[in-house]
Amino acid sequence: MKLTVLIPTYRRPDDLARCLLALQRQTRQAEQVIVVARPDDEATHAALADPKVRGELVLECVMVDVPGQIAALNRGLDSAKGDVIAITDDDAAPRADWLERIAAAFAANPRLGAVGGRDWVHERGRLLDGQCRQVGRVMASGKIVGNHHLGVGEAREVDLLKGANMSYRRAAIAGIRFDERLRGKGAQVHGDMAFSMSVKRSGWKLVYDPRVAVDHYPAPRIDEDPRHEQSAVAICNAAYNLHLTLREHLPPLHRLTAWWWYALIGTRVYPGLVHAVLALASKNGGAVRGRWRAARLGALEARRATS
Repeated sequence: MKLTVLIPTYRRPDDLARCLLALQRQTRQAEQVIVVARPDDEATHAALADPKVRGELVLECVMVDVPGQIAALNRGLDSAKGDVIAITDDDAAPRADWLERIAAAFAANPRLGAVGGRDWVHERGRLLDGQCRQVGRVMASGKIVGNHHLGVGEAREVDLLKGANMSYRRAAIAGIRFDERLRGKGAQVHGDMAFSMSVKRSGWKLVYDPRVAVDHYPAPRIDEDPRHEQSAVAICNAAYNLHLTLREHLPPLHRLTAWWWYALIGTRVYPGLVHAVLALASKNGGAVRGRWRAARLGALEARRATS
């Protein structure tokens, strides 16, 4: 079984160097490491020219002209030669047994289409070390439960995987690509969810195993979706991507339930009508109502796009 590691990157040379150094320390080496970069990203190209960063990796740098993570990932998939394609972020550092565990999982189960694992998040100088058993699920309401960074327990089947740590069998993604309809110029939120749900819908198993681990150091996003200061545009784009994905992959009744749940209840990120009403009496009510308007706009535009 041959392994390809795929890493999209943009203007994060130090993070990318840490990721590639972690790949050099793997107990099972990849037959191919693909870094997808933009032609004008001089800092990344300079980092890749450093022999210490490249090490003994069988490393290829492929170019993509279109902004956004989805175009980069699809460009990488087109260049991947492995039987399994392991995807991680440039700001993640796979643990030493990452590839060994991935290869073992696919070898043990021919119906396994994808495996993901825990990304141990190091944020603002501290490790987020909580524990959750419920990971990667689409609830009956349509609510998405991620928690990939907090998962504990045994390996189990899930509904969706997280982009910082997900690997796919080549046979399972034949004819599947990341959804280029999704909005955004950088991270393009929910692209990983849409892709993994496509694999599951085609009949393959998705498994989450917290022992398949990477350390994740969330870096600033150089686009319209900064991590800690979501703009109305970013919320609208994310809501559009979420609802486009749910409408694409859920059966009709589940899709209808999800639409009304997000419209009436929602979440902190995608507030529903209840959040907007309660915000009338709160000090940050204006901000909540702004998020509500942006989330509903994105949802409505996704609905129109799929009608």
